[in-house]
Amino acid sequence: MTVPSDLLNSNEEVVLFLRPHWWFFARPLLLLVGAIALGVAVLSFDAPDPLSLIVAVGVLAALGWFGFTYLRWTTTSFIVTTDRLISRVGVLSRSGIEIPLEKINTVFFRQSLFERIIKSGDLEIESASEEGTQEFSDIRRPLDVQNEIYRQMEDNENRKFDRVGQSFETHLGSLGQAASSATIPEQIAQLDDLRQKGILTDVEFETKKAELLRRL
Repeated sequence: MTVPSDLLNSNEEVVLFLRPHWWFFARPLLLLVGAIALGVAVLSFDAPDPLSLIVAVGVLAALGWFGFTYLRWTTTSFIVTTDRLISRVGVLSRSGIEIPLEKINTVFFRQSLFERIIKSGDLEIESASEEGTQEFSDIRRPLDVQNEIYRQMEDNENRKFDRVGQSFETHLGSLGQAASSATIPEQIAQLDDLRQKGILTDVEFETKKAELLRRL
């Protein structure tokens, strides 16, 4: 299963790509099997033509429902990436939702006893996005998916701190390069600017400021 490259951001990777669980096909498949069995029985007993015609229409209707369900299955996806959750649904008309990992608050999963046996279930995701709580049905191994979402949320948070740290080091490097030509009051002003932008903490600012003042 592949995800179109235009759906992903730069440096974003797909972690999970899921179609609905096979239980998604249960009702249309049972109806199709029942209609075929009835058709075979009617043919075996040489039933009247009107009854045979009705059964044939029933078989075609059941086959059509199964085919449409298959199309729905192929156009329904639940994707977990290193940055987001992405859901796409629809055969003719399409709809979808994207939830950034940093917006997710809680992930719940629900399974009946039968769903535990077949390893299917539902996910409910509470987020700080405009969509609020979202529910996703027929998820394969929902407990494993829940754990993977939390794992990616933690990794995403760590990557965010790494990016802040790299930005901090870059700013300090730039500050060091400019230090040779800037006066000590100018360097203190530059440090204060970094503090106001949130790159330096108050403690770091005061420590660097004290070091500069000792050089006077």
